[in-house]
Amino acid sequence: MLCTSEPCSGISMTHHEVSHRSLKTDIPDYATHYHLSDRRPFLNLSDLEDERSSEVIRDLQELRRAGRNTRLFGRTYVLWRRATERKMRELFLQAGGEPERQAPHYFVLGSCHWFERLAPDTLPVAIPLAALPTNVTSFTYPDSFGAMGLGPEFGQPYEPRPYHGRVYRMEELGVVVETHGLPDGSQDEDYEGYH
Repeated sequence: MLCTSEPCSGISMTHHEVSHRSLKTDIPDYATHYHLSDRRPFLNLSDLEDERSSEVIRDLQELRRAGRNTRLFGRTYVLWRRATERKMRELFLQAGGEPERQAPHYFVLGSCHWFERLAPDTLPVAIPLAALPTNVTSFTYPDSFGAMGLGPEFGQPYEPRPYHGRVYRMEELGVVVETHGLPDGSQDEDYEGYH
């Protein structure tokens, strides 16, 4: 399963084949995965055993202390992320998806300056939506952490929305954007306080 996560356009992402011409909102025709320049793309904390993922988090926190990363990782980040990914996978299977992985690779719809600024050496990998197979690609609206609604289990506030608790098939992208709009990401310009 591929999906984008994290705020920006606010849509955690994958692939679609809907015509953009009939929509009032222009939908980007690509998704972007961001990674640190000294690491290869598509590394995934959820693919690691607990001890190894803790080592990677400590390394990323050290990069933050050294001024090479602004991303915060709270005490419950990995637990919350894994719970979110389990729920997304279950919902994707229920929607007829055929995920090949236990945890998704994340993209954002279009590009995201917020992600680009998380580290001074962040690199993008852009993929046309048409290149993402629909049977293994899904999206959430907005960011997967918020959309899955598990915040209260981890001591975080949650305000339910009608599009939460869902994993959408790529074929639904046009309808979801036409119904709910394309988030502008302006509230996500500052990373301060976002854990």
